[in-house]
Amino acid sequence: MGAVRSDHKKKPLGSRNALIFIFITVLIDMASFGVIMPVLPDLIRELTGEDLAGASYYGGWLMLAFAVMQFLFSPIIGNLSDRFGRRPVLLLSLGGLAANLVLMALAPTLLWLFIGRIVSGIFGATMSTASAFIADVSPPEKRAANFGLIGAAFGVGFIVGPVIGGVLAHYGVRAPFYAAAGLAFLNLLYGVFVLPESLTPAKRRVFEWRRANPLGAFRHLSERPVVLSFAMVMLFFGIANPVYPSVWAFYTQERYGWDAFDVGVSLGLVGLVFGLSQAFFIRWAIPRFGEVRSAIAGLAVLTLAYIAYAFNSIGWLVYVVIVLSFPAGLIGPSLQGIMSNRTSETAQGELQGALASITAVGAVIGPVLFTSLFGVFSGDNAPIYFPGAPFLGAAVLCVMGMVWLRLAVKKMKANPRAAE
Repeated sequence: MGAVRSDHKKKPLGSRNALIFIFITVLIDMASFGVIMPVLPDLIRELTGEDLAGASYYGGWLMLAFAVMQFLFSPIIGNLSDRFGRRPVLLLSLGGLAANLVLMALAPTLLWLFIGRIVSGIFGATMSTASAFIADVSPPEKRAANFGLIGAAFGVGFIVGPVIGGVLAHYGVRAPFYAAAGLAFLNLLYGVFVLPESLTPAKRRVFEWRRANPLGAFRHLSERPVVLSFAMVMLFFGIANPVYPSVWAFYTQERYGWDAFDVGVSLGLVGLVFGLSQAFFIRWAIPRFGEVRSAIAGLAVLTLAYIAYAFNSIGWLVYVVIVLSFPAGLIGPSLQGIMSNRTSETAQGELQGALASITAVGAVIGPVLFTSLFGVFSGDNAPIYFPGAPFLGAAVLCVMGMVWLRLAVKKMKANPRAAE
């Protein structure tokens, strides 16, 4: 692979509206995912007649269905964007997402809901393309901070989605889906008129199935040992992070007696804190401490936050922990920046697709793991009543990630080339 060029004069290939669109695209993806969090327990119970502990199992499998599709299709989407450009892939995904959200709003059975999550996973696999767009228009020394723009969009989406879900739950558990569909359609119209293409024809390459699949994506990483080492850190983080969407609604209802509105507000605060961290704090922290130290600090803070959630029994203290965990927003963009700067410009879509697949692997394992832990330790037959067990498990995964990060840093120092 060729070396990454460092062009300090490199500018975005279009108006400011292009980056705004990328921000909004990721925001809508996350919001459409987040709207179902506050209402999911009630919707599952409506469709199945199960109690809260029983509904949590179905919730985990719904998350799994979404994550499996993300795992399978993220490399395909990323490689398609390397071949045809970022614009058509993003617009097609938004159109499919809007249509599917309407279908999910009409779901008469649990099977229909599962089908909807599967289709959402396919059309929602846009993170690889959005990340590649950012890599296209950012000089290497600013990529980590600009990847924070995507993280900030995630944060804002995490605010908008659950809050919409919590507020609209008063009008029925299906109302949030219609709202998310409308937002996705409006974003599609916006993109048709303002989104430029960031990948010039000279940098495009032939689409090959041997690269555009999860095994091919992992082979891409295995050929770059340093990138693979940091990707493993991303995997541990990726397994731990779904503890929020997987069990937050179930856990807070069980532990604190919260309703859908309380769940939506608390998740909104999580999104606000992480969004501000990745939009602003990251631009101060990375230039001063570097990407590696920033990632370590983020993992350490997130570990402590998970432990606090696991053992806290006072509802209002949850909000204090959320606010104090803001440095955790450094983790993803820092790791992503390190790996992107060691990958050539022609393979950014492939790299981002591989990373999205790794995140999806975590999203496959995490929901089933955490909802199972919640079900085992909160049900009537629990060996020990400990509904915070999922968060303690997430803390252990973060510690494992910190250990692996130290190993990855040693490998990078032994192989200090600019790109692989």
